[in-house]
Amino acid sequence: MLDTELKSQLTEVFQCLDSEIRIAYDESTHEAQAELLAMIRDLAGCSSFISLASSGQKNSLPSFVLDQRGIQTGIRFTGVPGGHEFSSLVVAILNAAGKGKLPDEFTRRRISQIKGPVRLKTYISLSCENCPDVVQALNLFALLHPDFHHEMIDGGLAQDEVERLGIQGVPSIMVGSTLLHSGRISLIDLIALLEGHFGSETQDATPANQDLGEFDVLVIGGGPAGASAAIYSARKGLSTAIIAEKIGGQVQETKGIENLISIPYTEGPRLSAELSRHLEQYPIQILEHRKVKAISKDPIKEIELVSGETLRAKSVIIATGAKWRELGIPGEKEYLGRGVAFCPHCDGPFYKNKIVAVIGGGNSGVEAAIDLAGIAKQVTVIEYHDTLKADQVLVDKLKSLPNTQVMTGVKMKAIEGDGQKVHALVYEHRASGEERRLPIDGIFVQIGLLPNSQFLKGTLELTPMGEIPVDAKGRTSVPGIYAAGDVTTTPFKQIIIAMGEGAKAALAAFEDRMLAKPH
Repeated sequence: MLDTELKSQLTEVFQCLDSEIRIAYDESTHEAQAELLAMIRDLAGCSSFISLASSGQKNSLPSFVLDQRGIQTGIRFTGVPGGHEFSSLVVAILNAAGKGKLPDEFTRRRISQIKGPVRLKTYISLSCENCPDVVQALNLFALLHPDFHHEMIDGGLAQDEVERLGIQGVPSIMVGSTLLHSGRISLIDLIALLEGHFGSETQDATPANQDLGEFDVLVIGGGPAGASAAIYSARKGLSTAIIAEKIGGQVQETKGIENLISIPYTEGPRLSAELSRHLEQYPIQILEHRKVKAISKDPIKEIELVSGETLRAKSVIIATGAKWRELGIPGEKEYLGRGVAFCPHCDGPFYKNKIVAVIGGGNSGVEAAIDLAGIAKQVTVIEYHDTLKADQVLVDKLKSLPNTQVMTGVKMKAIEGDGQKVHALVYEHRASGEERRLPIDGIFVQIGLLPNSQFLKGTLELTPMGEIPVDAKGRTSVPGIYAAGDVTTTPFKQIIIAMGEGAKAALAAFEDRMLAKPH
């Protein structure tokens, strides 16, 4: 099942294990059972600390749980966790043994205080690149919480359940038959989601005014711009901290990267891991799984986090990047995961032989439509402007496909459905004002990015689009606050440009600090 090279790599990875992890598998007559057993046998062969045993239970689908020292961890995998989910299995084994990257004490305490019992199922697709982040986070919660159970389910093997529950997107987190969330979500937002649904054992899981200290430079954002800024600041000998929801930022969701000069090809998760390793080479305080609530304009900036923690910094560099822009029309949020999607790679397989629309005629929208045309029965690209904005080579490819069509000069009005699934898209022809309905099974939103700058309103100058205006050195409208990357007005949102802008902002902060010192 596992090739020789992968088994060699796993043997090295599992060298850190020092306590037994048991994989207890259910008995099943499903055709994929043999594949599962072959996988976990090969996996167990990579470490003397990993053992296999039958649970004695029968299951219609291949399934297993992880035990640590004979005690169930609360983690279950249903299906064969191959593809992108193989990493979730490896991480679960490491985490169950107390190894791998674990959250800090504050975050662990907050997870443990979610009111139990918590019983969650996450339906995934093995081709989904966002699913492992959610699966790994919830598996971690199960390890850190005394009454938390999480089951990963391969939707491809559980199609009857998927159909019964009305699932049309992954990852889909279910509480019983209720959809709690669909799509990507950060660990910190996942904690808040569960606190909101189940409650917390304490009204405020954070000690009041917990002070994280004072730094010369605080970087907000862990993507290419933020990592670059933090590294350059630390290399100048400045005490540096970085606050991020997750190191890697938007890069985590990028598939293939072929234009990072000197690196012919890499992928987002791999680059994110390299950024994390590079940061760890310097004395940088990494505060992950956190969001900033407010920043003061004082010479010594006070930063308040959503968690209630506070810290201070002489200079602040904002590198919070951007997120997918939403349509903001009725029905969009209501049908997220039930006909409204943002990731064609993740959710496209749910629309085999169905009718879908892609909203957005830029490169990302047209590329999504081309990919979906190989799965769906009919794909309609809808663009607000009078012409598509994508590169001509992509437009030509789109128009060569027999099951695609293009609508331009169209404004979205609403998404309609029956409460379970999307049925139609209501749109308006901008020129005539005529309103029409397009019968549809699914909608993929691809209309660009929205700067992550909402927390800065009233603090510094923002453009109407929410971008931060910066000068040639990354200075903002407030002295001592700098910005870099996709959150700024700097043109061309590219990884290599973000890295350079992050370094520039850090050097500018250092330069301004030196010029301000009395001689």
